Amino acid sequence: SGVVLFDIGGGSSELVWIDLATTAGKRRRMSDRVRSWMSLPVGVVNLSERHGGRHVSRTQFEAMVEEVAALLHAFPQVETLDRAVATGAVHMLGTSGTVTTLAGVHLRLPRYDRRRVDGTWLSGQRVAELVAEFAAMDYDTRVANPCIGRERADLVLAGCAILEAFRRRWPVDRLRVADRGLREGLLVELMSEDDAWRPRPRRRGGHTSHG
Repeated sequence: SGVVLFDIGGGSSELVWIDLATTAGKRRRMSDRVRSWMSLPVGVVNLSERHGGRHVSRTQFEAMVEEVAALLHAFPQVETLDRAVATGAVHMLGTSGTVTTLAGVHLRLPRYDRRRVDGTWLSGQRVAELVAEFAAMDYDTRVANPCIGRERADLVLAGCAILEAFRRRWPVDRLRVADRGLREGLLVELMSEDDAWRPRPRRRGGHTSHG
């Protein structure tokens, strides 16, 4: 079994493949279970700037998906992960404004509630339905939705496109939503445990995750 962790940010997105089948007695640290990881140079802000945010046609949405999908070919051990996903033993764990917003709409919340969203499981079919629903909304409809609002209305479709690219490459049956930043949580833990994953000093003026 395994997990594909992802964190969709404003200017980049992180992907980590965790192999849960590793024998616990031999390899105890979480970082020892990391099969591969990659930082993609796409996030909701720069993707929206290139393809549009407020008014996104189906053609523009597909162009965003294709841009991200092209980057996934370079994911380390991508074909091995493809085969693992095909067995049905892999699920996804996502954290970002995109997936938490999808979960909030799925739960039909009158306003966003992180306590209810955190830990929510979504089926692959339900994620596909939600992405299609969001893609069909115009800007005003997105603004009016209490779980999207004006703050996210011009970014959420780019996030959906990134997620859709992940899903098309790795069509898992289950996605779990975490309302806790992987960068601030698990990824930082992994990086600190592994000498090869030393976090880089934060640059002055660095972006905040908007995904």
